[in-house]
Amino acid sequence: QMQLVESGGGLVQAGGSLKLSCAASGDTFSLYAAGWFRQAPGKEREFVGVVSWSGGSGYYADSVKGRFTIYRDNPKNTVYLQMNSLQPEDTADYYCAAGAYGHSLENFDHWGQGTQVTVSS
Repeated sequence: QMQLVESGGGLVQAGGSLKLSCAASGDTFSLYAAGWFRQAPGKEREFVGVVSWSGGSGYYADSVKGRFTIYRDNPKNTVYLQMNSLQPEDTADYYCAAGAYGHSLENFDHWGQGTQVTVSS
C-alpha cells in the first residue's frame, strides 16, 4: 500500500510562488502517473495537472496552465508542484495522487492527506 505525504503549503500573497512536494513510500511510485488536485471550501475536488510515470508527459487544467509545473524525481519517490503567479482563486487544499495517467479522480488509487494553500489579495 502506497502512502503519499504532501508538504509545502502555506500562506502567500497574490503574485507569489509556492512549491509543493509529495513524498511516496510503500510501493513502487515510479510505476504510476502522479497527479495533483485541489479542493476549495464548498467546492468539488478538481484536477490541477498530471505527469506520466517517467515524467516525460503531462498536462494541466486550463486554469493553471502556464503558471503551474509538475515534475518528479523518481529516485527520491517525490513529485513536485511548482506554483507561480498565484491568485486568490488558487486557494484550496492540494492533494497529490498516484494511479493511471489522466485527469479523472477515478484514475487514481492512492491519495495524500492534502496541504493547504492560501493566497491573500
